[in-house]
Amino acid sequence: MKRENIIEMFQRLREMDPHPTTELEYDTPFQLLVAVILSAQATDVGVNKATRRLYPEAGTPQAILDLGEDGLKRYISSIGLFNTKARNVIATCRILLQEHAGEVPRDRSALEALPGVGRKTANVVLNTAFGEPTIAVDTHIFRVANRTGLAPGKDVVAVERKLLKVVPDAFVQDAHHWLILHGRYVCKARKPECPNCVIADLCRYRSRTPPAKGTR
Repeated sequence: MKRENIIEMFQRLREMDPHPTTELEYDTPFQLLVAVILSAQATDVGVNKATRRLYPEAGTPQAILDLGEDGLKRYISSIGLFNTKARNVIATCRILLQEHAGEVPRDRSALEALPGVGRKTANVVLNTAFGEPTIAVDTHIFRVANRTGLAPGKDVVAVERKLLKVVPDAFVQDAHHWLILHGRYVCKARKPECPNCVIADLCRYRSRTPPAKGTR
């Protein structure tokens, strides 16, 4: 995609949503970290339902550690892979208390050293909680980046590196949220809503969804 088209693309996405943010609900960096860990192979809606019950009772590393693994499971049992996630969250809380004074580190390597935290989760926390100019690549962003021609790549790391290279500085901070929301609600996996897409004329996707019969 040409640079002028990239700029136009993000200008349009910004006009639609000037202040995008995550759909996960949280009050602190720690709560965001836990929510993102829980969101792996789960929906934000499902995670929010669980954390709305959890955080009022246990919203800090010590409080969740005090619940214990079995106690935490009672709050998150509706989420997929909750056994593994409970184990990782408890282990993460212990490390935060022992090595980081109970605070979420603002450092990629320290974040990725936490159980259940990979590159994508670290990027989300760095960007959303700390305002770092990172772009976390999930399945939605991977799809949008490849379909549109914005930053094609064979894996998420390749796409992330290309995005950081081609996205203008003025848009990097919010690019993650614009792209994930676009992939979630417009550029869907099975049937993208191309007729309703504000960047359709800039997109290189060949298998576009045609307009419904009787419409233009």
